[in-house]
Order: sequence, then C-alpha cells, then structure tokens
Amino acid sequence: MENSRKLRAGLIGAGHIGRFHTRHLSQHQDWDCLGIYDTDNDRAQLVATEFDVPVASDHLALIEACDAIFITCPTKFHFSYARSALAAGKHVFIEKPISTTLEEAEELVALAEKNNTHIQVGHVERFNPALAALDGVNLEPKFIEAHRLVSFVPRGIDNPVVHENMIHDIDIILSLVKSPVTDIQANGLAVVSKLADIANARLTFENGCVANVTASRISLNPMRKMRIFQPENYITIDFQKGSTEMYSLIEQGSEVAGDKVIPMEGSNKSIVYSNRELPKLDAMYAEQASFAASIRQNETPLVSGSDGLEALRIAELINQQLVDQK
Repeated sequence: MENSRKLRAGLIGAGHIGRFHTRHLSQHQDWDCLGIYDTDNDRAQLVATEFDVPVASDHLALIEACDAIFITCPTKFHFSYARSALAAGKHVFIEKPISTTLEEAEELVALAEKNNTHIQVGHVERFNPALAALDGVNLEPKFIEAHRLVSFVPRGIDNPVVHENMIHDIDIILSLVKSPVTDIQANGLAVVSKLADIANARLTFENGCVANVTASRISLNPMRKMRIFQPENYITIDFQKGSTEMYSLIEQGSEVAGDKVIPMEGSNKSIVYSNRELPKLDAMYAEQASFAASIRQNETPLVSGSDGLEALRIAELINQQLVDQK
C-alpha cells in the first residue's frame, strides 16, 4: 500500500467512544475520515457536524469506499459489521471487547487471516503513556496487582464489569506475562445492575506468575493502577494520573540511572528509585497511528484480533464463575 497518501477510514457508531475516534481521525496525519455511519442518523449528523466529516447513509457503501473501518458501536453489533468489512477485504479496528462471544471472535480472526486483512482491537490502555514509559525495560513479572475502579454511569451497563472494565487489565497482563493461564479463581457481586458490578479474579499462569485483578464500576474514588513485582524490581503504574515509578535492587557502588539511591542498612544492596519519564503522546491518536502502520507495513497490529480473542476468552471464564455463584 502506498505510504504517501492518507489511509481512507470509515467509522460505524457515533456514540460516546465513536465521537472520540471521529475527533482523532478528523485530525490525524495518517487517516482521511470519509464518513461516519450510525443507525441513529441524527446522532451521526451531530458528531459529523462537530468534526466536519461526512455522514454516510449506507454502511456497505462506506465499507466499499474505505481502506479500513473503525467499529465503535455497541458490542452486540461488532460481529455483523466486522464480518461485512472483512468479507469485503477491508482492515478493521474494533473497540473492545472484540465481540460478544468467543465463537464470533474466532470467526472474525479466521476471516481476517483468510482475506489477508488486519484486525486491531481497541484496548487503548496499551498505548497509555504510563505503560509506554516501560518500553525497553526487561519485564518478567512474578506477581501483578491491578485495580480499575470507576464511578457508575449507565453507559455500558449491558456488559458485566469484567467485559466493560476489567478486560483492559486482562489484556495488559496477558501481554506482559506471555504465558498461558492455568487457573482462575473469581468472585463478584451485582449491586446496581443484573450483572456483576464488582469483581475480583486471581489468575495463575503456567510460568508461575500470579495476577490479582479487581474491577468496580460503582466506586466513589476512581482508580486505575497496576503494580508489577519481579526479581529485584517493583513497578507501580498509575494509568489515571499518568505516572510510572520503579524501585530496583542493585549492588552498592554500582552505577545506575535513577532519581534517588537508598542504601540498605546492614546490606551490600541499595534501592534505586526512578520516576520514569512518560512519552508525550495521546493514547487514542497513538492507537490509530499504530493501526495505520500495521496496514502499511503488512504487520500484525500491536493489539491484534488474536489478542482481543484471548482477552475475551479469559474474561468469559471469569464471568462464568461469577454467574455460577448466583
């Protein structure tokens, strides 16, 4: 594909997330937004007018005109729109979760492979500057603790908290550990909806790593934090405030970059504290740029369809335990 021109994008879904994607696409150096489609034409017109992009009256015509389609509608419609785009030989960006069922997700991944097209799934936290600050750091986690607590909003209430919120951390943890999950222990509670609103899961991996993951969508004090423990390193990531701190154990006298060195009394070791410098990037803009690069270079996206499928698989196993507890 030519690298000299912008890629042609179409967007399906003019809701909350669709609006943000439209804003970024309309200003993006890699993308030319050809149109936005929504079954609610008034909503599509509202977003299109705000960002000066065309409204598409037919999603099939929009798919045909584009190089890639961004699917930002409710999850229950992901499969049908994505299948139409992939069948037409178009690349597809799908907001998380990739689909409502594993069977649908598997079919989409297989169809993309058959047609030599790419799927990228919208796990935008992979592009959060606080996580990107760890690029180049050797990560071999032995224990991970994650908390994702948000205030209640009606949007997303049709999905359990595992699929709506926890799945972000599931995806990140899978990308860090790079080992199969061998055991899951989960607990949760429905408070304001018919589905789980608070959930905790303990994931055990084949390589011995353990991850303790908590998600809530009825919290007064929002929090998006992850702590990573590994031999001679402790890392804390605050996705919400945008900070990444690292504590490393070194031999006293060793030369190492850091903001503070703390000698350990009675030991030949010291603790080096580093407040990592965060790259200056907008996560969604970087996400869209990464998708464009994968298309141009014909490479697997950073957050591939297979990644989205595996995150959904683990989320389904967690949620099934929550359902069985009722």
